[in-house]
Amino acid sequence: MKRFYKDVSVAHGVNGFAVLLDGKPVKTPGRRALALPTEQLAAAIAVEWQSQGGEIIATTMPLLRLANTVIDGVVLNPGDVVTAILRFGENDLLCYRAHQPPELVKRQAQGWDPLLDWVRQRHGAVMKVAEGFSHVDQSPDALGALRQALEEFDPFTLAALHVIASITGSTVLALAVAEGFIPGAHAFQLSRIDETYQAEKWGEDAEAQKRAALLAHELDKAVELIAAVRG
Repeated sequence: MKRFYKDVSVAHGVNGFAVLLDGKPVKTPGRRALALPTEQLAAAIAVEWQSQGGEIIATTMPLLRLANTVIDGVVLNPGDVVTAILRFGENDLLCYRAHQPPELVKRQAQGWDPLLDWVRQRHGAVMKVAEGFSHVDQSPDALGALRQALEEFDPFTLAALHVIASITGSTVLALAVAEGFIPGAHAFQLSRIDETYQAEKWGEDAEAQKRAALLAHELDKAVELIAAVRG
């Protein structure tokens, strides 16, 4: 789509902050008002619109896409999003450990054990750990504790949490980022302990590196959304 506007601005309305294109408020794909909870988030999305060239490229506006997802979907069914995030907790990456080689076992323990200790102390979620190819069923109490933690978040943060959990394969990592226990970049590194070890052993793959960079950027934008919502 060709760029059809010149000026981008932010205005405070009845239901929140709006982004204006030549004075007209932006709407979501579902034709709902793009009502944003903070001026910081509205300003960040306004920058995305302002940064467009002669052609509007939706993939270069990740914050707008997340906000659209929230307003057209998450706000209507937040419980469904909580359930979707919790599915990653049912098979949380941090709970599946290698039994060899020793160096990988050590890296996983050093990186992941502190997160499982944190979620146990912070939320009362005692997560079971398996080694090798064994499957482990998390207890209803642990999953219930994770659900209770997730239900405390607003729809915008839930959307960001879903992105983080999807990328890392871990509800625990997503929670730790949202609550400020670890930075998003560190969560991404922790989610890729296995890949990093294999790359060190067998060499880097250019395509894999490119995919990883795209995922890291997507996770960074989810973290940016959380920060912007909190102002």
